[in-house]
Amino acid sequence: MSTLWQNISSKMLRSGSKLYLLIGINVIVYLAINIPAVIEWLFTRSTGVIDYYSTEYLALPAYLPKLLVRFWTPLTYMFMHDGPFHILFNMLWLYWIGQIFEEFTGYKRTVGLYLMGGFAGALLYILSYNFFPAFALELQGSVAVGASASVMALIVAAATLLPDYTIPIFIIGPVKLKWIAIAYVIFDFLSIVGPNSGGEIAHLGGALIGFVYIKRLQKGHDWISAITNLFKAGPRLSNLKVVARNTAKKSPSRPRQEDVDRILDKISTSGYESLNKEEKEILFRASKNES
Repeated sequence: MSTLWQNISSKMLRSGSKLYLLIGINVIVYLAINIPAVIEWLFTRSTGVIDYYSTEYLALPAYLPKLLVRFWTPLTYMFMHDGPFHILFNMLWLYWIGQIFEEFTGYKRTVGLYLMGGFAGALLYILSYNFFPAFALELQGSVAVGASASVMALIVAAATLLPDYTIPIFIIGPVKLKWIAIAYVIFDFLSIVGPNSGGEIAHLGGALIGFVYIKRLQKGHDWISAITNLFKAGPRLSNLKVVARNTAKKSPSRPRQEDVDRILDKISTSGYESLNKEEKEILFRASKNES
């Protein structure tokens, strides 16, 4: 058991990729809530106590007076899930798309975008439930849980950066990221008129921040690195787009920005598979230098 835990903790904390850390936190929170819930049910045929505390103190309320005294819930809600399939599919998409995002932007932006997507989803959910008359009757009792807004931010970010990158989908076959993102956004919007209105709205908030983040990043404005650098005393997280533009001789290990831009443009038009070995190596070295 100790060896298993060492392997898990090593993956979460020392693997380099932040995906394992995010997935690990989500799974640990889910088990910490639901294992006691099962034990409670075995003795009482009820999960009321666990359900009450998780809903009351960890889920995100839309009702502003309650939110004011549960001010930490915009963070905690994005690590909670309502059922095994909810967490399973969120973690699968986080792993699949997160690998693509990290491959092209480096490891240190994953957690930042995950949190930004969750906060954006929380904000849009709260604003919508307090603004639109359709939610007036359910406002006081409505809560949101799940990592879906955060995952949507990563999906849309990856699709915005690499729209023609293809991934295999079971039964369907190879599908470009842009069509996956568009399908999810349309589905979420149409599903607002349904039983999970708050969740669908939160998904759209995450999708919006993923799109805007990449568009700003492509223009040389990296919100995540800017925030990170405010609290970092040592070497700073470099901007993905903007590099030093001086006449000094560049290190041979750092690809030129114009070469990286050309390769990214090629991926956007022809897909990652169109790159030759040298171009893939340049992109790999660029992601290492920018991470």
